[in-house]
Amino acid sequence: MARNESLVALNGTQISYIGHDCKDIPDFLGDTYGHFARRLDLSFNQLRSLAGIKTFTELEELVVDNNLLGNDLQLPRLPNLHTLTLNKNQLTDIEALLEHLADVTPSLEYLSLLGNEACPNQLVSPDKDEDDYQRYRYFVLHKLPQLKFLDTRKVTKKEVMEAQARGAFMKVVKPKSDATALISSELLIDASYLGEKRVCPQQPRNEAGSESHPLPYTPLPRGSRDARNHKGVFAKCRYVYYGKHSEGNRFIRNDQL
Repeated sequence: MARNESLVALNGTQISYIGHDCKDIPDFLGDTYGHFARRLDLSFNQLRSLAGIKTFTELEELVVDNNLLGNDLQLPRLPNLHTLTLNKNQLTDIEALLEHLADVTPSLEYLSLLGNEACPNQLVSPDKDEDDYQRYRYFVLHKLPQLKFLDTRKVTKKEVMEAQARGAFMKVVKPKSDATALISSELLIDASYLGEKRVCPQQPRNEAGSESHPLPYTPLPRGSRDARNHKGVFAKCRYVYYGKHSEGNRFIRNDQL
């Protein structure tokens, strides 16, 4: 026990157990400090579960940055918890997380989720922009309207009003993978706006007779579809423009030169 306690940094009611690569919260932490700890820092470990938090009944601040916490994260009811930082974990389902926090942390006012896929921040997701991040803030505030501080910024009155009005529709949705987005080679596409139906061409087969990987429908000729052997294609266009104001119908007389 003495050896374990030597790894703990204790400062009044503040407990730090940082950088010990533990996968679960050690039992001795709850047994020794759970009844009086107000702040607990478990950063830089390999935690996949926070089940051991249940013994910290008086907890007000919880810091679990740089761990391996995922969408199966479950917290016990912590009625006094006002600060929670989950930066740099493996959280992807923002809606499930927020609904859980709304249920078990009714006093939560300070929340930080930076470094998770659930938080579309440009520093971790280069394909996201400020608009994505702002929509994320509206959605979080819609689910947790009592928050005063989110990530690195104070919550403004304007954000609260916008979250109340439109926050429910601001969830940032991940696009489907390329595999699910591919169109089946046998799919009928209703092109009624053209007054006809089109059928995606059947995929070519290789020499062995097996069907190659399906490709999205394209109107280009077969020879130009292979990205590895791309070449320009010239063909006649089905539609011809006969506009009276086209460049071909402009004539310049000699006295205009």
